[in-house]
Amino acid sequence: MADDRDGGAGARGMIYLDYQATTPLAPEARAAMLPFLDDKFGNPHSPHRMGREAAAAVEVARGQVASLLPEGGRVAFTGGATEALNWAIKGTRGPIVTVATEHAAVLDSVRAVGQAGRAVRILPVDAEGLVDPEQARAAIAPGTGLVAVMLVNNEIGVIQPVEALAALAHQAGALFLCDAVQGYGRVPIPESCDLVAISAHKVHGPKGIGALWVRDGVALEPLLHGGGQEAPGRSGTLAPMLCAGFGAAAALMVARREADTAHVERLWLIATRRLGPEWRINGSVERRWRGNLNLRRDGVDSARLISDLRELAFSAGSACASGSGRPSHVLKALGLSDAQARSSIRLGFGRYTSEEEIDRAATMILDAAARQRMWAA
Repeated sequence: MADDRDGGAGARGMIYLDYQATTPLAPEARAAMLPFLDDKFGNPHSPHRMGREAAAAVEVARGQVASLLPEGGRVAFTGGATEALNWAIKGTRGPIVTVATEHAAVLDSVRAVGQAGRAVRILPVDAEGLVDPEQARAAIAPGTGLVAVMLVNNEIGVIQPVEALAALAHQAGALFLCDAVQGYGRVPIPESCDLVAISAHKVHGPKGIGALWVRDGVALEPLLHGGGQEAPGRSGTLAPMLCAGFGAAAALMVARREADTAHVERLWLIATRRLGPEWRINGSVERRWRGNLNLRRDGVDSARLISDLRELAFSAGSACASGSGRPSHVLKALGLSDAQARSSIRLGFGRYTSEEEIDRAATMILDAAARQRMWAA
């Protein structure tokens, strides 16, 4: 069973299955944040006692966040993973190789620097959502400056062979950037990464804070100019409240890793068995984080399904692209037709989802899909 928690999604009368978009704030993270809303409001960059106390809390949080990252680098807090990814891409030099199923924060940043003159190569994926190793080997040639690959895909949950791709990058003399937003705390992050972007609100921390892990010896041009408060070159006053919340959430990911993973596996089994074989899973089933269930059923209108099921929070893909009206670029990269992409839904679940909720959600989806077919007949 999921943990009992006051103010959870279930208490509001809605089953929440959109964990890839954001996760419920952990009570422990909320408790860590509250003192910095009251008497501990000092600027962590000020020299007086209140400032030093705030700075000490930031450093504790930095260590907690770093405990889930490779050794030999530094965590620089940012305003979110989008800033971290922009910084990593725009702060490096040379040709870039990335993947067609990356998050928009990567693809749009890569296109922007491409328009400014940097050479760009975007690798395709197969029907499983995985990069072909031989195509990657051919693309990541000597002279490449940066290879950017997501660890766990935000739309389909597929886990890329990051360690092997990082090795190819290093053989070519390139840096390797890993978007680990969905994998942080859930899937081991290879030690061979040079830059790692993460986000607090994907791991039961607060929104508005992320981080870029920078390997020792890697130099980046600053994205934001100013006071240079963060050692690798990020400017801006840090929010101790957000840092403390991120740190507490990271510490909880360490403490609950095995329990959370086992719970997610149980939820996956319940959902897939209840929905049945008529719902086909998009992307690899084996190489996947199982808290992400992206699947489709022919003839289903996913937008209508979401609209009809008002007591169920789920999505048809990335929250960043919602409302665009375009089929998911990730599903299209797998080779799905527009119709297949528009018949796909994404169910995201985790620590605070109960087995009873996932069972009820499956019933609701099956009933709503059956009504669609009846009306279409």
